[in-house]
Amino acid sequence: MTASSVRMGIGPLSIDDVVAIARHGATVTLAEDALAQVRHTRGVIEALADDVEPHYGVSTGFGALATRHIPVEMRQQLQRSLVRSHAAGSGPEVEREVVRALMALRISTLATGRTGVRESTLTAYLALLNAGITPVVHEYGSLGCSGDLAPLAHCALALMGEGMVRDASGTLMPTADALKAAGLAPIELAEKEGLALINGTDGMLGMLCLAIADLRALLRTADIAAAMSIEGLLGTDDVLAADLHALRPQPGQAISAANMRMVLSGSPIRASHDTDDCPRVQDAYSLRCAPIVHGAARDTVEHAVRVADYELASAVDNPVVTLDGRVESNGNFHGAPVAYVLDFLAIVAADVASMAERRTDRFLDKARNHGLPPFLADDPGVDSGHMIAQYTQAAIVSELKRLAAPASVDSIPSSAMQEDHVSMGWSAARKLRRSVDGLARVVAIEVLTAARALHLRAPLEPAAATGAVVELLAAHGAGQPGPDRWLAPEIDTAHRLTADGSVLAAAERVSGPLA
Repeated sequence: MTASSVRMGIGPLSIDDVVAIARHGATVTLAEDALAQVRHTRGVIEALADDVEPHYGVSTGFGALATRHIPVEMRQQLQRSLVRSHAAGSGPEVEREVVRALMALRISTLATGRTGVRESTLTAYLALLNAGITPVVHEYGSLGCSGDLAPLAHCALALMGEGMVRDASGTLMPTADALKAAGLAPIELAEKEGLALINGTDGMLGMLCLAIADLRALLRTADIAAAMSIEGLLGTDDVLAADLHALRPQPGQAISAANMRMVLSGSPIRASHDTDDCPRVQDAYSLRCAPIVHGAARDTVEHAVRVADYELASAVDNPVVTLDGRVESNGNFHGAPVAYVLDFLAIVAADVASMAERRTDRFLDKARNHGLPPFLADDPGVDSGHMIAQYTQAAIVSELKRLAAPASVDSIPSSAMQEDHVSMGWSAARKLRRSVDGLARVVAIEVLTAARALHLRAPLEPAAATGAVVELLAAHGAGQPGPDRWLAPEIDTAHRLTADGSVLAAAERVSGPLA
C-alpha cells in the first residue's frame, strides 16, 4: 500500500490514514480552515497570559505542582522545562512506524484548534513529520494517563532542536544536525504549548490503529490456514454451511465460515471422502469450531475499530479550549477506553493462535491425521518432519497467553498522588504488538504444515485456492515433503509470506476477495 498525501483538518483521520502515514510514508497537509481555528484559539490563550486568575499549564506548574503560580517572565522556561523533564523514557527504541503514528495523531489533535498552540508550532511539527525525521522514543516511560507523556515529550524535545532522532534514511544523529540538514529550525515554546505537545493518547492509539490493520489481514489468513487444515485432515466443510451459521447470528462467524467455503470450493480431496461409508461423524473442535473462534475475533476487532474511531475524532488535551472559548481542565487524557480494547485484542491473538496450534498438532499425530506419516516425516524415526515446528508454535502460544494478561487492570499512583489512577494503555499497546507478531508466526507454521500435508495427499489435488497457497510456498522453497532439512528458513519464509499478505493474495486470486 502506498499513499502520497493525507489531508488533516477536514474531519477525523481514519485508521487507514494513520497506517498510510506511519507505515507507508504518506505526507500530511493541513486544511486552511484548521489553521484558521488554530489561530483563533491561540488568541484565547494569549488573552490569559496576563490574567491574575491561575490557568493550568499557562500560569501554573504541572501535576502535583499545579498550585505554584509562574510569573510571566518564567513561562517560556516553564514550557521548556516541562518537555525536558518529561522526556524521561528508558529502554530500547520503539519502532519508526509507532513514532510516526504518534506524531501524526498529535498533529491531528493540534489541528483541531482545541489546544491553543500557535500556527507556527503546528506547522513546525508537520514539517518534522514530512521530512521523515523520527525522534528516538523509548519502550518505557508512559503510564497512559495524562496521555503518553514521555513518548510525546521526546517528540516535543525534537521540535526544540534537542535530543536524538533518526533522519529519513534511519541514521541516528543529534536533532540539531537533522533539522539543519532538512532546512528546518527549532522552535521556542510559548505559553501552554509544552503541555499541548505531550498530553494525549496518541502513542497507544497509533499502535491500536496499526494492530487493527494487521489483525484484519491476519484473521483472513487464519481462515485460509484453517481451511487448509480442514482439507488436509480430511475434515468436512458441511459445518461451514451458511444456514447453520444463520442459526447463531454472530456476524463474524458467518464471515469466517463464508471465507472458508470460498477457499475450499471444489476441493477434490474433500470430494474423495464425501461418501456414505465415511466413518467420521464430526470433526474435532479445532476444525469444527474454527469459524466461531475466528468470527468472535473479528467481532472483537470491529469493536476496537469503533473505539479507535471515537478516539480519532477526539481532541485530547488538558486544559482544552472549548468551542465557546472557555479554557477548562478535564480528564479526557485518561487512556482507559483505548487500553481496554488493546488488552481485549491480545486475548483475541492468543486464542486464535491457540486453536491454530491445535490443528497443526493434529497433522503430526498419526492417530489423528487420517493416513499421513507421523510428524509428516519422510522416514519417521530417521526424520522428525515438522515435530519441532509445532514446538515453536507451542512456545509462541504460551507466550501469547502470558501477554493476554491485561495491563489495564494495573495502576501505580504517580505525581505525589495527584495522578492516582492511570490506564497503562501504552503497556497494553506494546504487548499487543508482540501478540500480533506471535499470531502471524503461529498462523504461518500452520500454513506451512498444512501445505506439506496437502502435498502428501497426492495424487488427490487440493482446492484451487488452497492449492495456490501450496504453490506459493513451493515457489519459495517451503512446505514440500522430503527428508529432513534445515527448517528455520522455511518457517521464516512462511512467516514473511503471511505477514506481507502474499498468502492471502494467492488464495484471493482464485477464491475472490475474502471478507
